Amino acid sequence: MEGLRKLGDPYERAEKYDQDGIDEIIYLDIVASLYGRNSLCDLVDRTSAGIFCPLTVGGGVRSVEDAQLLLRSGADKVALNTAAVKRPDLITELANKFGSQSIVLQIDAKEKDSGYEAWTDGGRDPSGIDAVSWAAEGIRRGAGEILVTSVGCEGTTKGIDSRLLEGISSSTVPIIYGGGVGESKDVVEAFDYGADGVAMAHVLHYETVGLDQIRMAANAAGQEVRDELERH
Repeated sequence: MEGLRKLGDPYERAEKYDQDGIDEIIYLDIVASLYGRNSLCDLVDRTSAGIFCPLTVGGGVRSVEDAQLLLRSGADKVALNTAAVKRPDLITELANKFGSQSIVLQIDAKEKDSGYEAWTDGGRDPSGIDAVSWAAEGIRRGAGEILVTSVGCEGTTKGIDSRLLEGISSSTVPIIYGGGVGESKDVVEAFDYGADGVAMAHVLHYETVGLDQIRMAANAAGQEVRDELERH
């Protein structure tokens, strides 16, 4: 896919971040729906055996059976995007089976007119659904967490989409925001606009900012951030 770069073994990255004190690891197979696959179980099994932080996994989850395989392999939570948009009842089915705390609604949001539209298939296809309304519906259907990514900001390291986050963060479940983080201050700003957590890839993979720097900035701004000892 255009714009993607190979960075190495995801397990090795996860192991490093776990040792550095990350609070959670997120694995997303962004082309799983495109190719009709759900092939992360081996990676999840390997990761869960070697790291100690929570693990969220998404990509290709289309049924109770798909989610069960990932959870049995060691995932703590499963993330849904494309399949949930196509069949929203799946959210409720999974929440009833495994508990809302295990179900994450992943939303890839792009600006449209004066609002935001939810996109599917790794941010390739428009759904025609308002992203903020979809978050609220997902919560009503049983999602216990929202993982929202600003597609327009993702990978730019130019700052977060505060307007998107502000709209989504009025919900009643934890909100994890991703997209545009380039400096520690961007993480602080995300918390200021209502995020409960911030998902980062570029700045950590390329070692632009360290976790210790991010924690120091958040603590200095009065945000409650766990240190490494508290995590263990």
